[in-house]
Amino acid sequence: MINQDNSEINWVGSQKNYVDEASIEKINDIVIGRFGGNSSAGQYKNEDGCLIWISDDMDWEFVMILDAHNSAESTELIIKQFEQEKLRIQNVLNLTVSIALKKMDALILDIFQQPNFLSDCRKVRGETACLIVIRKDKFLWWFSVGDCIVHLFNEELLEMGESQLNQRSFYEWIGQVNTFELDVPCYSLGKKEMRRGVNHLFLTTDGLTDCPGVDFQDPLIINKQFENTSIEAGVWKLLKEIEQHQVRDSTTIITWKIDVHKQASLPSNMKR
Repeated sequence: MINQDNSEINWVGSQKNYVDEASIEKINDIVIGRFGGNSSAGQYKNEDGCLIWISDDMDWEFVMILDAHNSAESTELIIKQFEQEKLRIQNVLNLTVSIALKKMDALILDIFQQPNFLSDCRKVRGETACLIVIRKDKFLWWFSVGDCIVHLFNEELLEMGESQLNQRSFYEWIGQVNTFELDVPCYSLGKKEMRRGVNHLFLTTDGLTDCPGVDFQDPLIINKQFENTSIEAGVWKLLKEIEQHQVRDSTTIITWKIDVHKQASLPSNMKR
């Protein structure tokens, strides 16, 4: 779970399923919310997972969120694989931002395409969506397979109608059915400069967005839960709302805020 210096968390729903239980934990400034679904709606297991690393100097955060089905074996396998590659990943993240995020493109692909990992994927039961988000300096980097979601809530961007960074992509997984076994591996990759001021990052599995009776597919409805309240209180409201609407699927939320002091890009005809 959370390590002693509060800079790492490693969790899979097969360890603790949070069925009928809403939970909030905090690792430094990052809030993790979990609800395993309602047993009264038929839920009895949780196949989500997460892996979070935070640098000692708070220069970067590495966040992975996973949502499997059929079993949690694929989630367990990916987290194990990345824990084995931890030193290599963190060494790259400790480079300058321009080099680190460029190298990360190739590094993550290499990890997912290693022959031993591909062989292990064929042996597991089920498969998982996987979203990795890295924040370093004022930049975001993400790698997405499947339908987990990352939103960036920022006042300037919201005025322009922008919040969701990645596209939910269905029929993509890693595990027994594996995008990296295709002739052309399918995934999405992106980078984003954050705006000056407060930037609120919000990752979630699809239990939240697919809950009946609520409209959390709309990012603005999610963002509204955080108005005039703390991140912890906002996450708690979201979890209790889906619990009350008898959601069956498990939900994992990872969210935190970054205050950027550097000027962001502006049009050439706009005064800075």
